[in-house]
Amino acid sequence: MDSRVARFSMTAIQEPVRSELDAVFGELRRVVHADFPLVTQVNEHLLRIRGKMFRPTLLLLAAQSVGKIGRRELTLGAIVELIHVATLVHDDSVDHSPLRRGQPTVNAEFSHEIAVIMGDYLYSRAIEELVGLGSLEPLRIMSRVTNELTVGEMREVVAHDVLGFSQDEYEQLIRAKTASLMAGACELGALAGDDTFREPLKQYGLSLGSAFQIVDDLLDYTAPESATGKPSSQDLREHKITLPLIAALPHMSGEERQQVEDLMASPTPETGEINAIIRIVEARGGIAAARERAQELALQAEAELDALPPGRARDALRDCITYSIERRR
Repeated sequence: MDSRVARFSMTAIQEPVRSELDAVFGELRRVVHADFPLVTQVNEHLLRIRGKMFRPTLLLLAAQSVGKIGRRELTLGAIVELIHVATLVHDDSVDHSPLRRGQPTVNAEFSHEIAVIMGDYLYSRAIEELVGLGSLEPLRIMSRVTNELTVGEMREVVAHDVLGFSQDEYEQLIRAKTASLMAGACELGALAGDDTFREPLKQYGLSLGSAFQIVDDLLDYTAPESATGKPSSQDLREHKITLPLIAALPHMSGEERQQVEDLMASPTPETGEINAIIRIVEARGGIAAARERAQELALQAEAELDALPPGRARDALRDCITYSIERRR
């Protein structure tokens, strides 16, 4: 691993809050505990395939950059991760996805019914913990976020007009579906300091989250399954319309646009059809345009950090931007 990759790895970024992240994972285990065997079994499955805990990392770094990390921030970190996991469980069930991070999803390992119920269980436990903190502001922030997440999911479900879905509609979707939770995590962290830091950190999270999702959508076009831990080209296979395709469509010939329409109309597109569309999207500048937009959002996120006090945590938040833009999985 070269020095630049090492510097912007998630392991390096998390170094300033490493011990606190371990405590967050302990809180997560406490929060999801249930005296019901099946719930315990599903929880253990979810904890085994846990991700990088990026959102709790953002919360802790935000808190450290403007104040001090206390017990409340550890619980809030667990709540943010819990809500993130709940959205993934529901997403995988809606999409009938078989893999998540290279492991079977809850709907594949158990059933779609159990996946829906478990997602609800995780949401309800998050609400219980928020109420238990006895503070209105975290509850207000996360109530807004969970509502936005739901609207984002609904936007995605109804986004079927492949030739009419605009970039503006796409950005509204990813702002709600992905960026809202990252913004909420950063705003929760800001509660550890002065109120003047809340809006810059929230805006940082919104721009960062949107850039992060665009790169995630790009990886579906460019990264192999071995890198992402989920089937490659899954978005096209599931008829999801993302920025690379949106940006390429205006530059396509009539015949190429028809190929896109045919793929979207097919219940089970063939791999050859999908690969042909990927080649067209790249040739018509869709991948380059999506990368450019992610970079623009990254610059917006970086500008918000100027409002924070200088220090190691602020530097790590800046490195989170580079990680989000340059990651390969």
